[in-house]
Amino acid sequence: MIEATGVWWSYGATPVLDEVDVVAADGRVLGLIGPNGSGKTTLLRLLHGGLHSPTGSVRVDGTDLGDLAPRELARRLAVVVQEEGGGDSVLTAGEMVLLGRTPHLPPLARARPEDHRVAAGALARVGALHLAPRPLQALSGGERQRVLIARALAQQAGHLLLDEPTNHLDIRYQHEVLALLRHVGGCCVVVLHDLDLAARYCDDLLLLDRDGRVVASGPAGDVLDPDLLEPVYGLPVRRLEVDGEIHLVFRPADPALPATERTSA
Repeated sequence: MIEATGVWWSYGATPVLDEVDVVAADGRVLGLIGPNGSGKTTLLRLLHGGLHSPTGSVRVDGTDLGDLAPRELARRLAVVVQEEGGGDSVLTAGEMVLLGRTPHLPPLARARPEDHRVAAGALARVGALHLAPRPLQALSGGERQRVLIARALAQQAGHLLLDEPTNHLDIRYQHEVLALLRHVGGCCVVVLHDLDLAARYCDDLLLLDRDGRVVASGPAGDVLDPDLLEPVYGLPVRRLEVDGEIHLVFRPADPALPATERTSA
């Protein structure tokens, strides 16, 4: 379990998050949703220790984040961040995934046969085993993204945190990668922009507004309420349920209409 209480962050004089509480329960996928600038990525960084909130606390399995040594933290949390493209790396895809085994090895030790097996299995799970011998810099953005997700899986940490993992992925791999999240074992926290994907693959959601405040949190079906979403996203929302699954239809304002007519339309 990952818990945050009263975390806060600002960039200079601009507050980004305002006294946010988070509970990511074991065996469940928590999605962080909200418009651009709502602080989703910043919150994820606070949860894995990339940033440190001046207020409140973050706990992993009941232990304060600051009390965990780096190696122990890496055994508990695996992270995939947006900016980690790997385009300039001299490593092959297979070597990059093997780095996920580092927390399980003695210092300066070489990867063991079992580490190679785990790395190969992680690549296979994201449909990228054939990429193992290829240089990272020769891969497309989507291929690199799958390799980085495979590295996190190879880490075999208790919990998994991902920032927009579907970036650069085609529709097939978006669904295949997100389906994997249900099999992490511990908890999974994922930043998503696509609310239909959030509805399909997240058990719980935390909705942030543009001021970095929590508008709602709880089961996905409760949070994906048009009455909650419309003020946050500034668009009319229609919620449909097809075969028991939630789908959202957003209706953008017509730019050709005067503002008064857009409001009344």
